[in-house]
Amino acid sequence: MTARRARLRRTAALLLLAAAFQAGPAHAQPQIPTQVKAVGNPTSVITWGASADRLGDGVADRGYRLVVHTSVAGSELRIRLSNAFGDRPLTFDSVYAGVQKTGAALVPGSNRRLTFDGERSVTIPAGAVAYSDPLSGKVPAATNLVVSIHSPDAAGPATGHGMAMQTSYATQGDHTGEEGAAAWTDTTGSWYYLDAVSVRPSAGTGAVVTLGDSITDGWASTTDQNRRWPDYLARRLQSAGTSVKGVANEGISGNKVLADGAGQSALNRLQRDVLSQPGVRTVFLFEGVNDIKSHSGVTAQDLIAGYREIIDRAHAAGKCVVGATVGPFKGWPEWDAAGEAVRQEVNQFIRSSGELDAVTDFDHILRSPYDQERMLPFLDGGDHIHPNDKGMAAMADAVDLKSLDCGK
Repeated sequence: MTARRARLRRTAALLLLAAAFQAGPAHAQPQIPTQVKAVGNPTSVITWGASADRLGDGVADRGYRLVVHTSVAGSELRIRLSNAFGDRPLTFDSVYAGVQKTGAALVPGSNRRLTFDGERSVTIPAGAVAYSDPLSGKVPAATNLVVSIHSPDAAGPATGHGMAMQTSYATQGDHTGEEGAAAWTDTTGSWYYLDAVSVRPSAGTGAVVTLGDSITDGWASTTDQNRRWPDYLARRLQSAGTSVKGVANEGISGNKVLADGAGQSALNRLQRDVLSQPGVRTVFLFEGVNDIKSHSGVTAQDLIAGYREIIDRAHAAGKCVVGATVGPFKGWPEWDAAGEAVRQEVNQFIRSSGELDAVTDFDHILRSPYDQERMLPFLDGGDHIHPNDKGMAAMADAVDLKSLDCGK
């Protein structure tokens, strides 16, 4: 009862803080939005997502052909374009969505123009996002969707996702409407400007968002094969008798819970990357190893306080929170006994506090039985902190699928 009362007090404090923020100056740091609201049909559910970050400078008259993998099937496809880190308005004058055939080539007849409030062009203010109009027709699950975009005036800080673990394509000039690959000769391992795709699935369907770092982002998994652990989870959900089917991967390599650096901290990006996404039922929180190994003085209590804020904010938004224990990383150059002690204390909180709606014990799944501070070699991607494809599959298999649909 005491823990429940404490949770309610923290939730009330957060709601008061949010009200004060919304009443304050709207011009503070416009290039880094923290309060992005979900827009559009309330029955939409996110089928793909990637966390926004800074990606160098934009290039005028540049086109991108972005390959993304859907999780849940549905109709009325919509995309979200982001200028979150821009310092000036950004125009997209041509945007299409199609289905990948191979490489930059599309399945003939699949490439269709997207509009924004009925217009072919959209200008997104600095720090803002734009949702496309719904596109008629059905989008299958587990499909390589291709979104082609062109900006005539991109300049200044570009917004995107750096480590896609997926090959996409680029070109100069507007070739978005072409289904062939001839003009798309440049390749990129990043996603530019696109940060979410949603569909309207069958009634009652929801989604889970995985909030994490490079392990969730997929480092050490096989590029272009969709073998990140959230991908394996999506495949399990498609054949399961649960109503959660959508999976959005909101991991950023190097990300921390508490401090900005490799992307905004989990606390600072929670609203934009997670809570604003349509149809989200559950937040899957798996983050903290970068805070621990940074030798920045972060204590277990500091990290637990960060977890509690994420839990309270998600609960205030009506979402469930599943927490995962921090995996072993002995053998990684930054490992030391002091950091290991923090990891153990943090994992004890995750396992036993009762403040999460459910727990997945990734530490137990990944660790070696002979040295529980190390990853099992069979699952190790080679650097002793990032699992390989087998490790990613083992993580996804450890998730209790029913825990993702707790009906908060």
